[in-house]
Amino acid sequence: MDFRKVFNDNVLTEDFDRYRFRYCDALFADIISYSHLDTTKAALEIGPGTGQATEPILKSGCAYCAIELGEQLTQYMQNKFNAYKNFNIVNADFETYFFESNTFDLVYSAASIQWIPEKIAFPKAYNLLKAGGTLAMFMTHTDYKTPNEPLYEKIQQIYTQFFKPEVPYSKHFVYQNATAYGFTNFEQRQYHQTLKLTADEYTSFISIHADHLTLPEPYRSHFFQGIRDAILDFGGTITLYNTIILYLTKKP
Repeated sequence: MDFRKVFNDNVLTEDFDRYRFRYCDALFADIISYSHLDTTKAALEIGPGTGQATEPILKSGCAYCAIELGEQLTQYMQNKFNAYKNFNIVNADFETYFFESNTFDLVYSAASIQWIPEKIAFPKAYNLLKAGGTLAMFMTHTDYKTPNEPLYEKIQQIYTQFFKPEVPYSKHFVYQNATAYGFTNFEQRQYHQTLKLTADEYTSFISIHADHLTLPEPYRSHFFQGIRDAILDFGGTITLYNTIILYLTKKP
């Protein structure tokens, strides 16, 4: 299974767009400021999905380009952002698609670059960036346990009993290794969110996780019903502490 296409092939794009976490305004303000993004600059987004990290960059007025492997996701992006004259998207594989060297002032990834081997991702991003260009990589880490520990323990029991995906998620990507490929001034920034979700919202949210998409029946039905029932038994909502982690680094 090519995990890079699991979202395109196994979930409705509308559901993916509806239930993916949104990133905060402060993160985009930092990226735009750090990369000096404006109407004279060009940006490339790797694997935009349904565009959770797209519009703030488009609104900077830069020449925006995305490269998306999934055909359905590409079409969804085209429909969603075609009103922006600075929007462009390529339906292709970042690992093999040819862009001219020294083309972009910003290359960025919202929870997507980890699907690419770092020995490909970092050198290619470096090659595509102009001198002084920025590589920005960000994702969300969620603390499920601290705000609801008894519920968390019950949910873990359900995972032990029913979570048996056909293909376990096993990706490993070390963002700090960017400096081994020529990048400099590597830094990390963090942003914090607290979210409260209903039982239905939470089960919809986890249903679009890559490894959860590969759950076969009958485990799948038992798993999601068990998660929903557990949340209902503990008051009907679950609180999540999100930490959005942003890595910034530059091509000298």
